[in-house]
Amino acid sequence: MAADLSFANYCCELLGSAGPCSARRMFGGFGISTGGLNIALVANLGGGDTLWLKADEETRGLFEAVGCAPFVYEAKGKAMKLNYYSAPEDAMESPQLMAQWARLALDCALKARAAKVPRARAATKSVAKRGRAASKATPTPPTTPATRRADAVPASPKAKRKSRSG
Repeated sequence: MAADLSFANYCCELLGSAGPCSARRMFGGFGISTGGLNIALVANLGGGDTLWLKADEETRGLFEAVGCAPFVYEAKGKAMKLNYYSAPEDAMESPQLMAQWARLALDCALKARAAKVPRARAATKSVAKRGRAASKATPTPPTTPATRRADAVPASPKAKRKSRSG
């Protein structure tokens, strides 16, 4: 069952202390982001539309301590768990009560993005070999549709007539 847009917009209001939020359709629900960072999800996993806040290993205990449920869904017969927890029920009542949880979700999103920053990797043996082989090869000029046609074998007169008529 698809999540409700009005509930997603309400959740954006609740999470406003983390920054201006927007909700985008995602897998039958919504992703809620601020500043290009996904901080929450709105999804119905069978218990109605629920706000799921971004979490990590360090914050999991905080969510569990106040009775929040982990985001678990089934795929290909296996239970899959994402780093999101349901929002505390009392925090769903006002932006003031949600503020600390919104900042916590934003911090988790920032840490997740920092962990994904690409680092320079050492070249593996196969990459190094490809690099040497490529440097020894004669460069081939890029082909464009025009050069491909000029290099192509001329078509038979019958094929030319078909291409003109079609």
